Amino acid sequence: MKEFEPAELEQFDGKEDRPAYVVYEGEVYDVSASKRWKGGLHMNRHHAGNDLTTDIQAAPHDPDVLERYPQVGTLKKATETDSQLPQALSRFLAAAPFFRRHPHPMTIHFPIAFTFATFAFTFLYLITGLEHFEITAFYCLGAAVFFTPVAIVTGFYTWWVNYGARSIQAVRMKQKLSFLLLAVETGLLIWQWKNPHLLQTLNWQTFLYLLLILFMFLVVSMIGWFGASLTFPLEKRAAKKK
Repeated sequence: MKEFEPAELEQFDGKEDRPAYVVYEGEVYDVSASKRWKGGLHMNRHHAGNDLTTDIQAAPHDPDVLERYPQVGTLKKATETDSQLPQALSRFLAAAPFFRRHPHPMTIHFPIAFTFATFAFTFLYLITGLEHFEITAFYCLGAAVFFTPVAIVTGFYTWWVNYGARSIQAVRMKQKLSFLLLAVETGLLIWQWKNPHLLQTLNWQTFLYLLLILFMFLVVSMIGWFGASLTFPLEKRAAKKK
């Protein structure tokens, strides 16, 4: 049975009528006949021509579905020099694959949710004048400041473990925007903490504060968009043949 090099496997990506091969636990399967792998892409997320062991282990379906397709070879095992991760970490991730991909998606939703909530409750206060909304917005802003560094740390961890810390545009944008978000959040929190009645009198400081709240909302939305583009890549449709 043929033994594939990782670089050789990448050629079988299912695009432009090429075969679609995927790897699970070192075994290479030809999934070209599957409608779910049309164009070498499954669920708009998983790409053929790659070792998808971790993805399949975390999938909602059983790995036995691969038995429907022919095994065409095996993947050459990486040597120690091929691995970018410490051996102890590699063994841990093999035993607990949850910690490879899930820490960042699990934590990133907290700063996003609390930032959105800060925006929503701030403007609810402006509309209704109810002080409870203003206080809630302040607490949500504090929670956003707390959880944003957690999401940043898990983001760098995920980038290192799953992408080899490669330079990826979407990741670079997320990193830059995340530090910008943290700076804006922290500044707003300190500002309102020192000026608890900031929103109760309309003046230039109030308008600047509200503009920064809106800016914070836009920044976190962009972070979410770039993150989604990594999880669910936007594929360009192949041009139709005339």
